[in-house]
Amino acid sequence: MKNSVKWLFSAGMLSAVATVTSYAAENKKPNILIIMCDDMGYGDLGCYGQKYIQTPNLDRMAQEGMRFTQAYAGSPVSAPSRASLMTGQHSGHGHVRGNREYWKDAPVMYYGENQDWTVVGQEPYDPNHIILPEVMKKNGYTTGMFGKWAGGYEGSVSTPDKRGVDEFYGYVCQFQAHLYYPNFLNRYSKSKGDTATIRITLDENIPHPMFGDEYKKRTQYSADLIHQEAMHWLEGQNGEKPFFGLFTYTLPHAELAQPEDSILSHYKKQFFEDKTWGGSEGSRYNAVVHTHAQFAGMITRLDTYVGEILAKLKEKGLDENTLVIFTSDNGPHEEGGADPEFFGRDGKLRGLKRQCYEGGIRIPFITYWKGTIAAGSVNDHQLAFYDILPTVCELMGDKRFPKKYLNKKVENDCFDGISFAPTLLGKDEAQQKHDFLYWEFHETDQIGVRKGDWKLVVKKGVPHLYDLSTDIHEDTDVAGSHPEIVKELVDIILREHRENALFPVTLPAL
Repeated sequence: MKNSVKWLFSAGMLSAVATVTSYAAENKKPNILIIMCDDMGYGDLGCYGQKYIQTPNLDRMAQEGMRFTQAYAGSPVSAPSRASLMTGQHSGHGHVRGNREYWKDAPVMYYGENQDWTVVGQEPYDPNHIILPEVMKKNGYTTGMFGKWAGGYEGSVSTPDKRGVDEFYGYVCQFQAHLYYPNFLNRYSKSKGDTATIRITLDENIPHPMFGDEYKKRTQYSADLIHQEAMHWLEGQNGEKPFFGLFTYTLPHAELAQPEDSILSHYKKQFFEDKTWGGSEGSRYNAVVHTHAQFAGMITRLDTYVGEILAKLKEKGLDENTLVIFTSDNGPHEEGGADPEFFGRDGKLRGLKRQCYEGGIRIPFITYWKGTIAAGSVNDHQLAFYDILPTVCELMGDKRFPKKYLNKKVENDCFDGISFAPTLLGKDEAQQKHDFLYWEFHETDQIGVRKGDWKLVVKKGVPHLYDLSTDIHEDTDVAGSHPEIVKELVDIILREHRENALFPVTLPAL
């Protein structure tokens, strides 16, 4: 945003800063725990209207915390959305704006009889721009990340060991993360003496092929392994030093596969007549007999993980000083046999993953902080992932943000977010609002801008305008009736967009 570096000094923000500074002075630094799932649509949880899938723990988290109705991902696809959270930049300013792969041309290696690549991962985060775990380290936090990294390929300038993460376990590569019974996972552990991010071979998986019926003999389920490591790390937190946890679970994305346990059995009975899917070997997705049961089970399994996390915080007496955020990286997908239309996963919004319509970017967003966030509150504040960095800085009393974190050697280095700490603390009157929200995505050649209730979606350079106050599904293009609004939003795009040769989009003409 044009004035992104100056937002801290507006009149409204001065009030918000005073509020939060007062909080930080009176209380010790809060623990921050962000739980991000993969490709969960706005309507996939009971508290957001889902009728087929049981999510008792997340529903209770919403009942005991704050549920946001107008929260947005950083992008309609994984890597740039996570980059937005990490960098505090929208996808017109950030470096990573798509899922650029680094494994396709790499030599292969063998795990048993199974081929895999010698290098995996995506475009690295810009090492010249600070990211969230590094900010937390500078504020004295211990940091742990478990799940999907998506911020660089193995051996690159941006891997967990190089970017402020003390403990990591999961997938460096998001393509690898499409599988739940993989050949290997990645780890970086200071406590175990690791000096770099390494691979951990899953020995019980590799004797069996990656595709076909024999794949079902694999036993090491990555989601469970990642959750176990996350819980082990959480168990080690004693309250003496503040902690920052980023649990980036891969559920419910892509491959429809999980253990044959009571969760899956329940849904196989519920969806007795189910939809099948034939598989796709090139994408590594195996055939599925019970697609609806598998998908529903994945969300309930994730819900169970969240319940265990919240219970552990309570057990250790950490819940009163821990802010927990639950969200999804983007909207729902159709890959691997998923059937979002059946579940009404879009929450009656138009569009899916990879689209800048509401269904691709509006996501569930729940916050819980016992004794601090008002229980059962529902808030319509418009926020995006790039707001999280300034928010946690405000809450932990870091007065250095943003000025001290801007790289003076980088032209136009910036942060685009606005802290929503006042909203969390019940100070809605002090909350500064965004003038606009911004997204762009090269793969489908789309740009999105929201300003108030106006929403502009640019597809291959052509603007389409929607009034969300009367047309939440974005059915009626009113661009022809409101040329002045179109021009105003196009002006924002032309001002905000910075050229990026790796992820080009077609700009609209005035």
